[in-house]
Amino acid sequence: MIKSLAASLGLLSATILATPALAGGGDSLQIFVSKAEQSLTVYDGDQVIATSKVSTGKPGHTTPSGIFSILEKRKYHESNLYSNAPMPWMQRLTWSGIALHESSSVPNYPASHGCIRIPRAFAKQLYGMTERGAHVIITDNPVAPVLLEHATLFSPRLQQPEGQLLSDAELRPSAIDSSLQPVEVAMADVLPKAGATAKVELKEEPPLRILITRRDQRETLIDAQALLGELGFDAGIPDGLIGKMTVAAVNGFKRWKGLDTRGELITAEFLGALYQSAGKGEPPLGQIMVRQKFKPLFEAPVTIDDPHIALGTHFIEAVDVDRYGEKATWRAVTLENHLSKTTVKRLGITTQADDTAIYNAAAALDRITIPEDIRQRIEMLMSKGTSLTISDSGIGPETGRGTDFITITRRAPKS
Repeated sequence: MIKSLAASLGLLSATILATPALAGGGDSLQIFVSKAEQSLTVYDGDQVIATSKVSTGKPGHTTPSGIFSILEKRKYHESNLYSNAPMPWMQRLTWSGIALHESSSVPNYPASHGCIRIPRAFAKQLYGMTERGAHVIITDNPVAPVLLEHATLFSPRLQQPEGQLLSDAELRPSAIDSSLQPVEVAMADVLPKAGATAKVELKEEPPLRILITRRDQRETLIDAQALLGELGFDAGIPDGLIGKMTVAAVNGFKRWKGLDTRGELITAEFLGALYQSAGKGEPPLGQIMVRQKFKPLFEAPVTIDDPHIALGTHFIEAVDVDRYGEKATWRAVTLENHLSKTTVKRLGITTQADDTAIYNAAAALDRITIPEDIRQRIEMLMSKGTSLTISDSGIGPETGRGTDFITITRRAPKS
């Protein structure tokens, strides 16, 4: 089905299948670019609303594959890298120079220096449909989002009002001195008439960007520093940096537990003993990170079962959110992403998730446990367009200030 769709897209130069007046706003669109088919498809939920041919990066200047979002929009821009080449209707995907933009030369093969060239008329139309934050998924072979239901996914929840209704409050007996004046109960508002209805107006939050990945040294060390402090070993401010105080605290704990202080400072044996001593169970292997409006919001550890098996790379977006009904509709794609030998060794992975039919988004969610307090916090903030990326490879160099989570993917080597 996907192949037949991609083949038909190859015949389309630029087609708008629906008006740009979108129900959820341009930040909740999903744009898919297939390098194999040299095509672009725009989804609003499960509806294809626009298609176009494109021209991606030629050999030596290949367009990166992965999960991106529109960081900046300019009606006219000139390249900082290639002789001030004009880039009208530019929509930036990375601060290192990858963007969607208009071009007068859009052949049916890769020809750019890494950007995604779009035909002139369509570039202007696409620019008018999108907003900053809209996701752009670049793959080799074409993919299409599918409906996903899973207990680990988030459902919006209404924020509880401050205080309690009188009917829910616990009534405590009290003794009132009969000599005192009568007591009146103050009411903040006049009670509504019988049969009256009330409508709750909810503030629409900007969509969240959520990443679940493997813990890196930074997250592991921050928690270790905090636990060492709780146990009386002063490691300084938990900042994820290895300084003199951290080294002294770690080695002091190791001597207390009879562990070898030579060799690598942060070892699995040290972490296991540290968490056990602090009564925290097993050291967590995963991390959930949340951003909003291109800025970090909060993060926390999560549990990943069977850590020796790769999770794979998945992009999941809430294409419809009913905050009053506390329901969300999620659509997902699984992306090919072969991990390097260095990465699998560092993460202790023995099985790659190269078979995307087996290691799909649902299979990854089956292995992830999110703390309930973090789940509640996300669910009270989420809105349409909230997205969840799952990836083993962590935060790459393209993710930084003024970006969402950018995930770069790699093809598996040919056998």
